[in-house]
Amino acid sequence: MPEAGDGTARKGESVLRVATYNVRGLKDDRRALARVIRALRPDVLCLQEVPRLPARRHGRPVFSRAVPVSLAALARAAGLSVAAGGRLNGTAVLTSPAVRLLRGEGRRLRWFTGLERRAVAVAVVEKGRDRYAVCSVHLDLLAGARLSHAAEIVPILEGAAREFGAAPVLAGDLNEPPGAPVWRFLGARYADCFAAAPDAGGSRTATGAAPGGGTFPARDPRVRIDAVFAGPGLTVLSCGGADVPSGDLTAASDHRPVVAEIASGRHAGRRVGLGIATSATERAPFPLRSVP
Repeated sequence: MPEAGDGTARKGESVLRVATYNVRGLKDDRRALARVIRALRPDVLCLQEVPRLPARRHGRPVFSRAVPVSLAALARAAGLSVAAGGRLNGTAVLTSPAVRLLRGEGRRLRWFTGLERRAVAVAVVEKGRDRYAVCSVHLDLLAGARLSHAAEIVPILEGAAREFGAAPVLAGDLNEPPGAPVWRFLGARYADCFAAAPDAGGSRTATGAAPGGGTFPARDPRVRIDAVFAGPGLTVLSCGGADVPSGDLTAASDHRPVVAEIASGRHAGRRVGLGIATSATERAPFPLRSVP
């Protein structure tokens, strides 16, 4: 299991800043959103509720040089590039010039009748000598679908990680609080970065962090439903919120972002338990009908 760190990387280790942010379809203050993202200083940014098309007004596409109105424009405003996703059901991964992109792809998940279609975005990146497979997820509002999709996502992420000799990192909007089934399922494999090192590093993350790490709703974050999970072989150095004025956080989206600093290293720690992914649908609290 990844370990909590003391806020500093050991000699020879690179530090990866991974952030996750539900941007609510770019429906809020997009200038504030760009400021928040820049303040996160992410190497890799996982986004949820990304619009597949530019913003529209009166039925017509909106284009503006001053305000980011699409995923590509938001990426440019934040000094990032689109690495994966953005065209499949609302998830994307953006990367900074500090990392080298090895692969980026979007993958649709199994669709259940009557529910929203879901997809993940996966980017494999290299920073220094270290490689990371980073997956952006947005799980369903219904518990059974969340757990089934979590079981489907883990092999996708770990397959990409194995192919490139990378460490897996999963980040996104889980739509449920810690202790719920998906958190337990993922926690058997990966470390919840906030639980491992909450706000370690002081001012780097603490300003935008709500008590207990709450991320939703942005104006009064009472629950923590957004998270970053780090895989085996990684050390969590810090995890918290964005160091920006609270006004920007409440104007930018209905969620607050999470940013974690992760270092690659081989340190003794509690081993990640391996569950049986296929058991997730068997534990679903209601019958799920999948559609090929």
